[in-house]
Amino acid sequence: MSYIIDLNACSDKIMIKDRIVKTLVIVESPAKARTISRYLDSNYIVKASVGHIRDLPSSTMGVNVKDNFSVRYITMPGKEKIIKELKTAAAQADRILLATDPDREGEAIAWHLANVLDLDQTEQIRISFNEISSRAIKEAIDTARPLDKNLIDSQQSRRILDRLVGYELSPLLWKKVRKGLSAGRVQSVATRLIVMREREITAFIPEEYWLLTAFLQKDKEDPFGALYHGEKINNRVRRVKLSDKAKVDVLVAELKTLPFAVDSIKLGQRKKRPYAPFTTSSLQQEASRVLGMSSSRTMSVAQQLYEGVNLPGSGATALVTYIRTDSVRVSAAAVSAVRDLIAKAYGKEYLPAKPNFYQKGKQAQDAHEAIRPIHFDLDPEAVKDKLSRDQYRLYKLIWERFISSQMNEGIFDTIRADILAGTHLFRVQGEQMKFPGWLKAYSYAGGASKATAAENETKINALPSLKVGDQLKLERLQPEQKYTQPPARYTEASLIKAMEELGIGRPSTYAPTISTILARNYVEKEKANLHPTELGILVTELLEENFQDIVDTEFTADLEKQLDAVEAGEIQGIEILNDFYSPFHASVKAAEKNIEKVTVVEEPTGRNCPQCNKGELVIKEGRYGKFIACNRYPDCDYRESIDIVAPGSCPLCGSGLLEKRTRKGRRRKFYVCDKKGTDPDCPFISWDLPVEGKKCSECGGYIVSKRYRGRSYERCGDPQCPSNKKKSKTDNKEKSEKS
Repeated sequence: MSYIIDLNACSDKIMIKDRIVKTLVIVESPAKARTISRYLDSNYIVKASVGHIRDLPSSTMGVNVKDNFSVRYITMPGKEKIIKELKTAAAQADRILLATDPDREGEAIAWHLANVLDLDQTEQIRISFNEISSRAIKEAIDTARPLDKNLIDSQQSRRILDRLVGYELSPLLWKKVRKGLSAGRVQSVATRLIVMREREITAFIPEEYWLLTAFLQKDKEDPFGALYHGEKINNRVRRVKLSDKAKVDVLVAELKTLPFAVDSIKLGQRKKRPYAPFTTSSLQQEASRVLGMSSSRTMSVAQQLYEGVNLPGSGATALVTYIRTDSVRVSAAAVSAVRDLIAKAYGKEYLPAKPNFYQKGKQAQDAHEAIRPIHFDLDPEAVKDKLSRDQYRLYKLIWERFISSQMNEGIFDTIRADILAGTHLFRVQGEQMKFPGWLKAYSYAGGASKATAAENETKINALPSLKVGDQLKLERLQPEQKYTQPPARYTEASLIKAMEELGIGRPSTYAPTISTILARNYVEKEKANLHPTELGILVTELLEENFQDIVDTEFTADLEKQLDAVEAGEIQGIEILNDFYSPFHASVKAAEKNIEKVTVVEEPTGRNCPQCNKGELVIKEGRYGKFIACNRYPDCDYRESIDIVAPGSCPLCGSGLLEKRTRKGRRRKFYVCDKKGTDPDCPFISWDLPVEGKKCSECGGYIVSKRYRGRSYERCGDPQCPSNKKKSKTDNKEKSEKS
């Protein structure tokens, strides 16, 4: 179709033979459609495909490996009505623009739409933008382009790879382990990382060590603590490790006879550079750390902020840029706008002479900007009452991270004092903020300037004024036994960080991968920590023995690099598929012959089935973990949950407590009385574990142990208790003062 441009008309209107063109714009979601509609006039019709409209069939592989991996796509169930509506709208439009997300998956959705609507893919039918704003939308329309074949090839190759692995490995697991299991190209590697960490923890042998703190006093000032460091002989300092109590006892006895004096003082300055603006990975990690949000929840809320929220008086408004990115790059326009804001809100002393520049590692695709706010006149407090709690918290996090990223460094005065007792050296060090810089804007920087516990950091203003030669009085010596700790279990945040560093998956895959391994019961989430289940360990070991490449991090990362090369047009996807499939398929065939059926031992309970009176009750492993069932299944379908005894006693009747889990969602723990459901019934149920023997001073009720952001604290178990209301008001007041 040819267009005649009327130069006298508005720049965003196209004329055909003196008639204004009707343009159909298709996006993925209704929310995104509402937001984009705000910036386009009545000559534009915006429709939503509501995600993907076509996919590979679920009942068969849908990939013909004998015909160059040709694929068969079908209309997704429930999308027939949407496709009909899109075709009707397309028939009435003079021009069609596909405005799906600016990534591989978005390009693939646009390609499916073009095929369904019979569009010429070489025409200027594709528009993409990193933010949903008036400027970005109009610029995208002015620079419409054909579909990108390389992006489509890369996404389709990934989809085929995942389908080949899933549809050949999963049936093997069904035969050799049990039905309902699945294996995926990325999920199997993620599960193995968690299993490998568990092996490290199991094999870890703790080593004893001791810390020795000397509490010293100058004149009549408050005592301060200095940590034992080692020995200083002939002006040479040697670090000494205290490995056992006997050595510490000898040292303590000697130190009690020695005078303490200040040997040296070193004053300095430390600068703390601001963090880079968020990528998908760092946003998920920080939201987990400071907001306690899971990766899937973070991405769900971030998607709402990207697609647009309804602001009274303004309508649907997008607040942040595209949320699936591994880039820390920022547009010149955004840098200019934020520098103006910083100068006005904080003062010119907070503004660096030149904009701060950040670089990402070589693995970054750098296809999009970092995640940042769009409207610098809409700060979080201005829209707080128009957003949900999660929307506000995440928007505030993104806002502060970006504003602070373009501010000056924080400056800290530092001090290190070395104190000698004979040849024994004690050290105390600390720091004090001189200029907050970016820390003024980023309220979530907790820990940004903290030293490790071993350094025994002390605030400068907590130390007396010291000078070389000062004599100090020893108040007391405090030895403390410690043991080296095993590596920490992965949390969602640290697993995402590991996957990113290893090059496994891409920004859009982190959250779905974690959700999948949790849903498949390969991994359990205990508080924030990820634990492999027995099933996850079993499947991982089977894959390690027979499909080393599939669970190898380097092999998986190399496939990601090859897919990036397809996107760049350096190679074709068919090359990757040919190289991958033959050895993989051969491994599957060999495994079918070599792997014996894994017999999952069902642990007997010693109880007869109360339903059929013939079978025995055994412990089985299911999708939601372990449960008790009759060993005559499927002839008898009796089942019951396993009761886990919780520590303590019921605060209502004094009986025992049981730990249970919800069946869906996050599988949260809760606690009930072991007499619940019996005769007589005890109604006790609580998300939090009661503290044995403690009563509330306000109402006399029971106390529970609660956790928030990794910390434990005690609170009355009755939400209506005056102590809880007082605490709530105090918390709100503190939050208000901080903001």
